[in-house]
Amino acid sequence: MRRAAIKLSCLLPALAMSAAAATEVEHVEGRLGDGAPYAIDRPADWNGTVLLWSHGYSPRPAGGGPATAPPDMRDLLLARGYALAASDYAHPGWALDVAPDDQIGTLAAFADKFGTPKRVIAWGASMGGLVTVALAERSGTPIDGALPVCGSVGGAVGMMNMALDGAFAFTTLAAPDAGLRLLDTRDDAENAARAAAAVSAVQATPAGRARLALAGALAGLPGWTDPAARQPGPTDFAMQEAEIAKSFVMGVFLPRAGMERQAGGVFSWNDGVDYARQLDLSGRRPFVAALYAAAGLDLQADLDTLAKAPRLAAVPAAVAYMKRNFTPDGDLRIPMVSLHTVGDGLTSPTLERGYGDLAAAAGKAGLLRQLYAARAGHCTFSAGDYAAALQLLEKRLAEGEWSPSPPDFIDYHPTPFLRPCGGHAACASEPR
Repeated sequence: MRRAAIKLSCLLPALAMSAAAATEVEHVEGRLGDGAPYAIDRPADWNGTVLLWSHGYSPRPAGGGPATAPPDMRDLLLARGYALAASDYAHPGWALDVAPDDQIGTLAAFADKFGTPKRVIAWGASMGGLVTVALAERSGTPIDGALPVCGSVGGAVGMMNMALDGAFAFTTLAAPDAGLRLLDTRDDAENAARAAAAVSAVQATPAGRARLALAGALAGLPGWTDPAARQPGPTDFAMQEAEIAKSFVMGVFLPRAGMERQAGGVFSWNDGVDYARQLDLSGRRPFVAALYAAAGLDLQADLDTLAKAPRLAAVPAAVAYMKRNFTPDGDLRIPMVSLHTVGDGLTSPTLERGYGDLAAAAGKAGLLRQLYAARAGHCTFSAGDYAAALQLLEKRLAEGEWSPSPPDFIDYHPTPFLRPCGGHAACASEPR
């Protein structure tokens, strides 16, 4: 950590100095053939590299033109000579059906205006991280490297199935009368308000906290989610549960309604899921068992209740839509650095584990480097985190082999992705 602090203290003033000396920037906006707005920023001292930014999920159009980079990075990157480009996609919401093509179209617009770049690096956050993975797995693109950050890189089907497992356990065991909709949610805001009230209520009792801990473990939520809180110790189970509770509604119940409308129906299911086995796979049974013991509850009895509870089914056509748009298969075509915080309660770091498994199965593990920042929160990276990850990727592109990971990041191994759904084969219990 001391070496990391020294490195960042050297790096950030250099970036600030570069920003202060930034040259003139040409800003271009336009629309692609499908109506998607795009924006380009090109500095006068362009270094020949384009950074293609993919933004995250938004149920409504952003307005005001596409952002070409995260707000705290735009000026710094332009000052270092990078050109920036981005599309706002042809429609808001779960835009994986159009976003990859819109991003390629944005690159074509850049080439028409400024000529072919020497190098293109795709990067993006949250849903935009999955857009970036889609580009990295697509053959024949003009993209040389990829940098997804805080991304849903394990794929939406598996991610939302894992969220459903958490919602199912919570509703069945802790909040059966809260009026929560697990699927076909229709109004996310209304459902989330009910969920937040239910979480607040169960937090008031040891039994409620124990059952929320079980639901959080099944949903893959980490035991540290608040950037303002210290990281709980490995056996500080009470604080870990409290951290899960802070992100439970956002990590388990949101967003779903817009994605279901886009897919044409319910695309998550829990047919055939053995929740006792899922808990064991998570490696977090000791955490859950400790809170159950403190509450005087029988964990096995609750797992038996889940085993007997009626299951929820998906619409096969909606599942097929979400798998097309977009379920990764790990078949990388270009080098990729993936960046995640260890305490992301919205897009679980277990999704990174899931993507690593896919890349290994596809024989492409050598093209992937996964970095973990010792931070909590969703996409709470510093400028130094971005710069170090970008530098690692650029060095790989220049030299053809990976350098050691920067000291800014930690050696971290996420818990398993509990509901993997990737590749071209059918997923476990997938409806037909």
